[in-house]
Amino acid sequence: MQKNEYNPTICTKRKQKDITKLLMSDYKVNVTQENTSAFIVIFPGPKNTLYQDGIWQIHVLLPEQYPYRSPSIGFLNKIFHPNIDEESGSVCLDVINQSWSPMYDLINIFDIFLPQLLTYPNPHDPLNPQAASLMNKDIQKYEEKVKEFVRLYASEKLSKQQDKLDDLGIRKVSNNDDNNSVLSQISLDNVSELSDNEVSNVEVIQFYG
Repeated sequence: MQKNEYNPTICTKRKQKDITKLLMSDYKVNVTQENTSAFIVIFPGPKNTLYQDGIWQIHVLLPEQYPYRSPSIGFLNKIFHPNIDEESGSVCLDVINQSWSPMYDLINIFDIFLPQLLTYPNPHDPLNPQAASLMNKDIQKYEEKVKEFVRLYASEKLSKQQDKLDDLGIRKVSNNDDNNSVLSQISLDNVSELSDNEVSNVEVIQFYG
């Protein structure tokens, strides 16, 4: 089947199957009721790597032609990595951008592709030139920077704060997000359940789910 030819019924069934498989896995998945093609997966850094103490929120968007077209994925909280754009969270990954196959599924992304990306960064094909340059010139400073980003943006403490926000129907998004926050849709009762410290960590919030 060519990339520009697909059966919508087959695609819909495959989406449902792969999302269900992901929901039944060990990963925490936040799927909105309005759009099951867009969701967030909580992804822990692979063990025995510089990222092992981090927990990232990965935004996944499935195109209509999935699985014949690859999903779009991006890191919502910052990560310092040569092949991940520091601001947008975009990922430079051949299997996603070029060599995707219907044989792959969503579990492959989180069990195989992303762990490999974080374990074996490639400074010769960078989306973050600063990280690539630092990795090539001073590996010790590069490793320190990676760990600093994990501590500042992907620590377990920050992840638990986001879990509480999720339970209240509130999502923290990047400061660079172009969408206006929709405060009018958030219950004041929900906001009052947050501690002062947790409220201060929500730079931009919007209702979801």
